[in-house]
This record gives sequence, C-alpha cells and structure tokens, in this order.
Amino acid sequence: MENVLKAIISNLVEDANAVEIKRIDSEKTVTFEVKVADSDMGRVIGKQGRLAKSIRTVMKAMANKEHKKVTVEFIG
Repeated sequence: MENVLKAIISNLVEDANAVEIKRIDSEKTVTFEVKVADSDMGRVIGKQGRLAKSIRTVMKAMANKEHKKVTVEFIG
C-alpha cells in the first residue's frame, strides 16, 4: 500500500525528493502521515480537498482487501 501511495504523491508534486511517508500500524488500522514541501501542499490537497479525498478513497479500497482500515493524513 505504501508504494502505491508514494507513487501517487510523487507524480503530483514538483519536488518528489521532499515526499516523506510515515506508516503507523496498529491492530486493525494503518495510518499514513504524508509530508510534502510547503509549496506542493496545495497540489496534493486539490481544490476544496477533492484530490486528497480521492487519494483516501483509493487507499481505503486497497485496505479493504487486507481487512484493515486506513487513514491518510497530510502534514505541512
């Protein structure tokens, strides 16, 4: 899951080297903390948060296959 998330985020931003993804596992939940450069935060979130919502939807669909819940947090 983390590889797919990194691929999606890296293709959206200008500074792909600044992308950091931290995975936090618990029993049934996986949390991804995504850090990007300040100048790229708007690109990742999108207008009215639509792009961020779409990224979360894709990740939730992938997590359903593993019977887990996933949360994606964007940290500036």
